[in-house]
Amino acid sequence: MTSSPPPAAIPDARKDSLIEYPSRFPVKVMGQNVDGFVHAVTAIARQFDPDFDAATVELRDSKAGHYLGVTITITATSREQLDELYRTLSTHPMVKVVL
Repeated sequence: MTSSPPPAAIPDARKDSLIEYPSRFPVKVMGQNVDGFVHAVTAIARQFDPDFDAATVELRDSKAGHYLGVTITITATSREQLDELYRTLSTHPMVKVVL
């Protein structure tokens, strides 16, 4: 028979996080270098951070120019917000990789 650990033994996610909230948090997104890709990524960033500043976006072409890396920096307010941001970006049809 298995018993549940006492309440004191259950980890508190806020204490286990290496991120202090709120904080500026960069997210790298890669996809094909096509029209609309950067706009799609920044639109998603605004959904999760209404104060997102598109002027902070960093772009980096792949060596052959077929792919584009987009770094967005949002204000992270919770682990849940970051998890949902990563899920939303990862499932977008134009996005190949999210780091």
